Amino acid sequence: MYQKVDTNLNFVDREKQVEKFWKENHIFEKSMEDRKDDPTYMFYDGPPTANGKPHIGHVLTRVIKDMIPRYRTMKGYMVPRKAGWDTHGLPVELEVEKKLGLDGKEQIEEYGMEPFIQQCKESVWKYKGMWEDFSSTVGFWADMENPYVTYHDDYIESEWWALKEIWNKKLLYKGFKIVPYCPRCGTPLSAQEVSQGYKTVKERSAIVRFKVVGEDAYFLAWTTTPWTLPSNVALCVNPTEVYCKVKAADGYTYYMAEALLDKVLGKLGSEETPAYEVLEKYVGKDLEYKEYEPLFACAGEAAAKQKKKAHFVTADNYVTMSDGTGIVHIAPAFGEDDSRIGRNYELPFVQFVDGKGDLTAETPYAGKFVKDADPLVLKDLDAEGKLFDAPKFEHDYPFCWRCDTPLIYYARESWFIKMTAVKDDLVRNNKTINWIPASIGEGRFGNWLENIQDWGVSRNRYWGTPLNIWECECGCQHAIGSQAELKSMSPNYTDVVKKYAKEMDQEANGEVELHRPFIDDVTITCPKCGKQMHRVPEVIDCWFDSGSMPFAQHHYPFENKEIFEKQFPAQFISEAVDQTRGWFYSLLAISTLLFNKAPYENVIVLGLVQDENGQKMSKSKGNAVDPFDALQTYGADAIRWYFYTSSAPWLPSRFAGKTVVEGQRKFMGTLWNTYAFFVLYANIDNFDATKYSLEYDKLAVMDKWLLSRLESTVKAVDDNLANYRIPEAAKALQSFVDDMSNWYVRRSRERFWAKGMEQDKIN
Repeated sequence: MYQKVDTNLNFVDREKQVEKFWKENHIFEKSMEDRKDDPTYMFYDGPPTANGKPHIGHVLTRVIKDMIPRYRTMKGYMVPRKAGWDTHGLPVELEVEKKLGLDGKEQIEEYGMEPFIQQCKESVWKYKGMWEDFSSTVGFWADMENPYVTYHDDYIESEWWALKEIWNKKLLYKGFKIVPYCPRCGTPLSAQEVSQGYKTVKERSAIVRFKVVGEDAYFLAWTTTPWTLPSNVALCVNPTEVYCKVKAADGYTYYMAEALLDKVLGKLGSEETPAYEVLEKYVGKDLEYKEYEPLFACAGEAAAKQKKKAHFVTADNYVTMSDGTGIVHIAPAFGEDDSRIGRNYELPFVQFVDGKGDLTAETPYAGKFVKDADPLVLKDLDAEGKLFDAPKFEHDYPFCWRCDTPLIYYARESWFIKMTAVKDDLVRNNKTINWIPASIGEGRFGNWLENIQDWGVSRNRYWGTPLNIWECECGCQHAIGSQAELKSMSPNYTDVVKKYAKEMDQEANGEVELHRPFIDDVTITCPKCGKQMHRVPEVIDCWFDSGSMPFAQHHYPFENKEIFEKQFPAQFISEAVDQTRGWFYSLLAISTLLFNKAPYENVIVLGLVQDENGQKMSKSKGNAVDPFDALQTYGADAIRWYFYTSSAPWLPSRFAGKTVVEGQRKFMGTLWNTYAFFVLYANIDNFDATKYSLEYDKLAVMDKWLLSRLESTVKAVDDNLANYRIPEAAKALQSFVDDMSNWYVRRSRERFWAKGMEQDKIN
């Protein structure tokens, strides 16, 4: 007898039974054991952060990342599926700050770095159980008993090896640069992080009158950041564009670009009075070095202290005629172009903003956050007759993708990896990758690589992989590449191990923990002068952690050398499109730096999951779908099927319950009821298929047609999945099930009902 099959569509209970069966019988582990001697097909699992809850988008990534390895296992490959956890970085620190009621770096240091680090380590696992239950419910098979964890010392040691290799290639350097900086977190961000946090904002710009020295005239200059005006030390014109000296209808004489006269001054005119009269014309280069009076006294005083010439006109081609007045204000501490012009003209360095993003005591706005200072600056300039206009404008502005604070472009000393030196290698290696869709690899990702910037890899934070550079007062710098090297060069290594073991009431295990503050206490002997060297205080970008997983998950090169080499590069990875400049890039960047090859061969880029109206899901909008509720309501198979069929994987999918139910009914319900129909009649006749053999010549045309449809479906599904065409494979299955139910079964009902067990009924 076949097991009786319910014809209801309550798949959730049946899934729970299957899930229980898998766990109790260790089915995943057995599937791996069965394939242990087979050829390897390598899959890398991008690590989620376990201190945040899964969302509905994680169902999509899980089901795609499960299906391709499952298919390859069925094709005879050994597919390692080591799970991983991304454990470092600002999201963890911010969660702990919130829990402890702290706000910012000062309060963290008052609380104590060591207990704060311990809180971070515990916070990391807040939702680990939830993630494991979620993955099991979704049907995602991965080795979660032996995951890689980015905060483990073995993992960090592998990263130190990588950083030392990069250091030895002279590609890791400390530089004083303008960096995107989060004043709330007190740390710079990498370019790929900045790209994740842009918002469209409406703000006021400033068109300001700068008094020309020795003339009753003014330069009209434009800026979108009024808070930088107290730090102004120069103006800049385009050297080849035409500039005019004009008498304006408001009674002032101005210098500005001819191309923008009507746009800026046009509103001053009337039918009786023209807006302006042109007195003289120049090319921009003619105005170079022409002097003006400091807008704020503090900038003049700062320039005098540094004994550098300031408050004159510079010239550079970056000035455009598309906006403003054709004259821009220069504050070298707050912009890439400003900084370059500052170097070119040897301008004084004036930075009247502190690390918290507040204006300093030298200015009239001491203690005010930069964005809060904007209206105050405008108000004061207006009162002094220096503000011509403050037009509103809309633009995309970067916010910290972790804490949502407006970023500022800020001159800081940071550590960089010189990605510009390996740009050609990056571009070449990218061309070896099969991007699905190809347009991402050629367009969004390819364009990013063509315009690559050096990777700002250091973070002025606490919970992260410590940067492995030790510095001496003699100027010597040394990169440590392993625990063994650190021990061999350190006179106090053992003492530090004992100290922290005692403080934490633990047995000393012979090795120092590779985190702050423990590692900060370890000194090494300078190979140049013999004095003691101290580690630099920075930790590194957590994207370097996740991009190191191909080798660091194996503690390579200290262990498992053969395993890593066998499993590198991966044949397949997949994440959402927001990882284009995140995990996809960090993997390629680090692999290119170390091995000069792409770390993955095929990548399916996934679109973001939206609500049924095509809107981005968010808790604040109330349109976010709880994945656990959805799985309990519709079942994992129905949601998996929805994501395989709703659209091409890289397009946004509009998640709607009615669409999931419709797919469940049309495909799963039809297939299940077809089987239930067979079981019903097979049991009535006590039919046991194992006691019969198929005699093809005796089959009816309908039977031969169905077998032919099955074979062509197998071929289509196999060909599509081999080439990562998921919706196409699903469509072939859908079509077959539809034909089987609506054509074959419907037209064969009377054959089932025949009396006795004649050959046609057996068929």
